Amino acid sequence: MSDQGKQWYFNSRTGEPELGPQSPIEQRMGPYRSREDALNAWKIFQDRETIWKEQDRQWNRQWNGPQDDDQADD
Repeated sequence: MSDQGKQWYFNSRTGEPELGPQSPIEQRMGPYRSREDALNAWKIFQDRETIWKEQDRQWNRQWNGPQDDDQADD
């Protein structure tokens, strides 16, 4: 069976990348395009979370007006 076309996942329990969905869904992150991306799963997650939080702050400011950032995170 060829590995081409399969996607990589990161097993959050073992800390290992996996080719194809092998682990239970609650233990895996992904899919990712490469093994290297799967190994960087936590960094990718943190980067995306930072972007999403900033987008949420901007959306809240647009609809609710400026607020103290401490209250916006609640």
